[in-house]
Amino acid sequence: MSELERGRRTAGQSRAKGSAKNSRKSSSSSRSSSSTSAGRSSSRSSTGRSSSSRSSRSTSSGYRSSGYGRSSYTSARRSRNRRGSGSNLWLFIVVLVLFVAAVSIIFAVRGKKDAGDGSEAAESTANATSGPEIELEKEVLVDGISITGMSRDAAKGVILKEFPWSMQVKYGEEVYEVANLMETKVDQLLDEIYSGKAKESYTLDTSGLEDAVAAQAAAAAQKWDKKAKNGAISSFDKSSNKFVFSGSENGLAVDQEKLIADMNAAISQKQFDAVIEAAVSQVSPEFGEAAAKEKYKTISTVSTNTTANSKRNTNVRLACEAINGTILQPGQEFSFNDVVGQRTEAKGYQAAAAYNNGEVVQEIGGGVCQVSTTLYNAVLKAGLKTTVRRSHTYEPSYITPGQDATISFGGPDYKFMNNSDMPIGIRASYGDQVCTVSIYGVPILEEGVTYSLKSTKLKDIDSPAPTYEEDPTLQPGEEKVKSNGSLGSYWETRLVIKKDGEIISQEVDHNTTYRGHAPVILRNTSGTVVSPAETTEAETVIHSDGAADGFGTGSGAVEESSEEETKAVETKPAESATAAAPSTTAAPDAVAPNENGPGFSGPGSSETVSGQGPGNTGNAGGPEVIAPNPLTGVGAP
Repeated sequence: MSELERGRRTAGQSRAKGSAKNSRKSSSSSRSSSSTSAGRSSSRSSTGRSSSSRSSRSTSSGYRSSGYGRSSYTSARRSRNRRGSGSNLWLFIVVLVLFVAAVSIIFAVRGKKDAGDGSEAAESTANATSGPEIELEKEVLVDGISITGMSRDAAKGVILKEFPWSMQVKYGEEVYEVANLMETKVDQLLDEIYSGKAKESYTLDTSGLEDAVAAQAAAAAQKWDKKAKNGAISSFDKSSNKFVFSGSENGLAVDQEKLIADMNAAISQKQFDAVIEAAVSQVSPEFGEAAAKEKYKTISTVSTNTTANSKRNTNVRLACEAINGTILQPGQEFSFNDVVGQRTEAKGYQAAAAYNNGEVVQEIGGGVCQVSTTLYNAVLKAGLKTTVRRSHTYEPSYITPGQDATISFGGPDYKFMNNSDMPIGIRASYGDQVCTVSIYGVPILEEGVTYSLKSTKLKDIDSPAPTYEEDPTLQPGEEKVKSNGSLGSYWETRLVIKKDGEIISQEVDHNTTYRGHAPVILRNTSGTVVSPAETTEAETVIHSDGAADGFGTGSGAVEESSEEETKAVETKPAESATAAAPSTTAAPDAVAPNENGPGFSGPGSSETVSGQGPGNTGNAGGPEVIAPNPLTGVGAP
């Protein structure tokens, strides 16, 4: 064999070996493909054989072998490319699916968290309220009581059962049940045990209950404490016209300091079922009956003049009798309407002059406002506290304007409170056209201090527009003045406080606006004239079973009017309305000095009112005592 032929064979064999080597590295599918190719190549090689020489066959065979190697390599490479392409696709799909799933899970978790914040917070709060339902695994003792394996609630029940609370404070046969002060301490201990790493042993803490113990001691003391009662007036004997005194009474006082010490000692020793005896001592009064009679006296008296109208005076007398002898305990409030009651004919009240929307009418009980006004001034002068007061709609004639107190059953009321430390009594009487009211008690004001009211008219207010009445006796078109009316007025009232006769204060207490009376004009618009003999004038009588005495702001409301004032309205011109109101004086013989004031008999001293002019009648009280006029208000024009 020539060198050339050996080289070609060597090259062909090398290529064949490389092709076979590459074929072995491929997958089973590649090997199958290579086999098929090799078979085809071999067939072609066989078919192509000729009867030429062995060397030619050898050369041709080597060449064919080389072709076979290239074909197998190419097929394997293509197979690997197809397989790699498929693997990459599947890998991409798997990664994509995992990514989508991860994103979905993230958003789902976030949405669930946002939506569940409220419910989780509520659940957390509920768990905090009810306490953890965990059970203790390790051995835990509370004052020797094992709570191992128990939930918090179960542990609390066991502890409270071992330390039951039934503490009592006892005085005589009466018992005060002390509130359970340890339950809170048990809760605090269990919070500590169940919220952290529990220790093996705990002791129930009884400290820090000082304030709670003191509060329970005070509550127990309130059950039995009794203020000592001094000698004082206790009733009124109408037959003798005297206040009756009662003897003094001892009081009781619980020793709270000792009670607190005993309760603290029992708690510190964990004797929660202790029964503690309260130490109670008697308290002596400051003075007895005899000393009370020396202390009591008439501390104020005010009198106002009434009219000559017998019916009106009857009403004044009945109202005085209704309030006479009334006793008010310390802190008790007096109501004129409650004490006097409804003014009715069945009680003897009669029809007297009053105003109904500016017109003079007859009212059942007319004149009773004079009694409430007189009482108001006596109360003020005594230093007692007025709580409810209203002024009249029109200027009163029996007291300086600004110092009146109107009342109406079912409407305005006059009220005051006994702001002293002792019972006080009211004495009221009528006689010789004088209404007198006195306050009987232990002096309230400091010795040498006096209260009085000073009222000053600041300006006049125009009278209302005239009203017209039909008078068939007049000629058509003719007018006649029946009443000139009167001006209204605006008053300022000051509280004057003196010490030993020297003024120490005179602040404005309240302001009052009074209406004027409208002029009344008679005329005939009927076109028919009748003689005076053919006319009759009927008297209007209003029964005082609703709004009545002294309240003239609404339809049908009535305000009392004195007989003199009624005549003045009908005759005086408007210009005369600027004159000062009539002064209020007490008739020299109307109030007889005695130890209990007018009509009293008993210990004390008398005080009468005389020579009082406008702005200085029966006065007492303070800036906090008299309410501003509710019908007009402070600062009215």
